[in-house]
Amino acid sequence: MSTAKPSSPGVSARMSRQARRDTAPEVAVRKLLHASGYRYRLNERVPHMPRRTIDIAFTRAKVAVFLDGCFWHGCPEHATQPKSNAEWWRQKLARNMARDVETTEHLTTAGWTVLRFWEHEAPLRVAEQVAKAVDRERLDRGQRDSSGDL
Repeated sequence: MSTAKPSSPGVSARMSRQARRDTAPEVAVRKLLHASGYRYRLNERVPHMPRRTIDIAFTRAKVAVFLDGCFWHGCPEHATQPKSNAEWWRQKLARNMARDVETTEHLTTAGWTVLRFWEHEAPLRVAEQVAKAVDRERLDRGQRDSSGDL
């Protein structure tokens, strides 16, 4: 672990105020899903992983949706690397990306379908993909329920 610190208390305070939930992309996707009749849980805890949450969770269908910010999660199209205190930021952002991979692997192993989208993706397209995945999982789980396999 590095001993590097944020470049200043002001930068640290400003970055800590960045929205972690209820971001504009999340709200837009949630509104579309809700208007289409889908019900979900918000900021649901990841089972057996402290301090990690699923942005939009369909718990019965076991579909986890994450809407990742381009800066914080390393979007290949839009991520930027701060020039001030560059090494500290490089390590911080690398840890974020590693945590994303770990969370996805954990949920997948637990039988969840994990969907990750970037904040810049069109909300309508995201909502359509989420709806398809939820419908597919509900159908699969319903068929297994009625056949006694679950």
